[in-house]
Amino acid sequence: MLHASAVLLPIVAALSLASARAEEPKADVAGAADHPLVRRFAGSWLAGQRVSEWDSATVPATPELQKADRYKFKDLVELEGKVTRLLYIAPRGKAALEVWRNYEQALAQAGFKKRFACERDCSDLYFAWARQLDPAKGFAWAQGSIETPTGSRYSLSSALTYDQGRMLVGTLGRPGQEATVLLYNSLAANANTGLVATYLQIIEPRAMATGQVSVDPAGLQAGLAAEGRVTLTGLFFDTGKAELKPESRPQLDAMAELLKTQPALKAWIVGHTDNVGSFEANEKLSLARAQAVVASLTAAPYKVDAKRLVPRGLASLAPMAGNADEAGRARNRRVELVAQ
Repeated sequence: MLHASAVLLPIVAALSLASARAEEPKADVAGAADHPLVRRFAGSWLAGQRVSEWDSATVPATPELQKADRYKFKDLVELEGKVTRLLYIAPRGKAALEVWRNYEQALAQAGFKKRFACERDCSDLYFAWARQLDPAKGFAWAQGSIETPTGSRYSLSSALTYDQGRMLVGTLGRPGQEATVLLYNSLAANANTGLVATYLQIIEPRAMATGQVSVDPAGLQAGLAAEGRVTLTGLFFDTGKAELKPESRPQLDAMAELLKTQPALKAWIVGHTDNVGSFEANEKLSLARAQAVVASLTAAPYKVDAKRLVPRGLASLAPMAGNADEAGRARNRRVELVAQ
C-alpha cells in the first residue's frame, strides 16, 4: 500500500456516490493512478480523482471546532504545492475498520507523523470538513453503476445516505520535504451498497513555475487610469508568510519604473487575504505583506521616497470573489497598488 521512499451535499454525495459505483473491481478513472507515497487497499477501485500540479489546499490544523459554529474548524492550515485527491472503494465484504487499520499501520511504518486523529463521534468534524473545504469538488469520476445484492442499481447521479467516518491528518517524508496527508474512511459500510469509501489527500511541497505573467509599467499605469488601483499579480509569498520571494523581482522592477516616470504619484500598497483563519491573523498578515513591498521599494536598488508609499492591510474586508471555493480564495489573496 505504501512506497517506502451544500455546502454539505457535494462531499456527502461524493463519498456515497463513489460507494455506489464499485460492486466489482472496475476500471479506474481514466488516466488515474495511485500516488507513489500511498498505495490503495488491496483490491480497491479508484473511483474519483483530482490532481493539481500546483495549487493551494487547506487542511484542519486541529480537530477543534469553533464555539460559535460547530461546523467550522477553529484553525486551518493553507498549503501550496502538488495536490492529489483520491477516492477509493474497497472490495465488498471488507469491513471499514479493516481498511482503516491497514492504512493507519502502513502510514506508521513509513514514518507518518500524526497531527491528529478522530475515530469516534466525528460527525461534526466531517460536516466542518465538507462545508468549509468541499473536498470532492472538481473530481473526475470513473464510469459505471452497480447492482447491489438486493437488485437495486445506483447511477452516477444517485444521492445516498451519509455515513460517519474517521479522519487522520499528519505528515510523511523527510524534514523540509514533508507531504501533508489527510485520510478519511467510512465508519461502516454504506447502508445501501455495503461498500466502504476511503478519501485520501496528499499535498507535496513544490515550487510554482514562475515567469508566466508579464508585468510592465504601462500595464500598471493602465490599471490605475481605469480603476484607480491595480492588482500586483507578480508578487509572491509563501503561505502564511510576509517575506517576498525572489521571483517577485520583475514586479518590483515594474513598480519602481512606474514611480520613477511619475514622480507625483503617491500610492497605497494594500494587502488582502481570503477568510481562512482568524480575521486578526489575516489582518496582521495582509499588513505585513504590504509593508514588505514598501520596504523593498524604498531600499536599494530602487530607493523610492518612503513618503510616497503607505502600507495597509485589509484582511478579507474587500474580496474580489466569494470565498466558498479555492478559485475565489486565490483571487482574494493579493496585494494592490492604489493611487492616493
